[in-house]
Amino acid sequence: MLLDTLRHDRALAVVRAPRIDDPVALCRSLAAGGIRTVEFTFTTPGVESVIAAAVEGEHDALVGAGTVTDARTAEAAIAAGARFLVTPGLSEGAAAVAREAGVPILIGALSPTEVMRAVELGAAAVKIFPASLVGPGYLRDLRGPLPHVPVVPSGGLTAANAGAWVDAGALAVTAGSSVVSAADIAAASWGAVTERARAFSLAATHA
Repeated sequence: MLLDTLRHDRALAVVRAPRIDDPVALCRSLAAGGIRTVEFTFTTPGVESVIAAAVEGEHDALVGAGTVTDARTAEAAIAAGARFLVTPGLSEGAAAVAREAGVPILIGALSPTEVMRAVELGAAAVKIFPASLVGPGYLRDLRGPLPHVPVVPSGGLTAANAGAWVDAGALAVTAGSSVVSAADIAAASWGAVTERARAFSLAATHA
């Protein structure tokens, strides 16, 4: 389901904020804008309760956990109800927990060696991070010898460059603070989030 949704929407929202009081409304606003995969990160204090509330809410989004750095955080995320995990880099511990639980995991990597290792660890897709260091041309070159690996670039992506990454072969692209800002979350500016999600989604899908 995760890869199918990403393949359709071409986008994944990463939510980083010091506090998220209404994760259900946030998920609704993102889904209304065309981004139905939402990653809440462990940089948010008490993110386990945020994930649990989001999973239990009524919306069309698939809820997962990001900044999963080890087995402990992977276990906590799954216990909270996360439907997928995302790591910033290679974590054999997190990958093992995900495999055991049958939960898809996006493993962070940058070099060809890291990408190959992520695949060996069972990544459903590989997160190319930090994408801002390399650009779409790098992804195009990377996919030359590794065309079978689904990749999701993350870091520094906006509506202005999302389409270029998809054209270079990305399965989907990551929408961060350019779509979901901590200020909008604090102010419950859900209409603004939906508007920016729609712009990002349209750019990623070339609609």
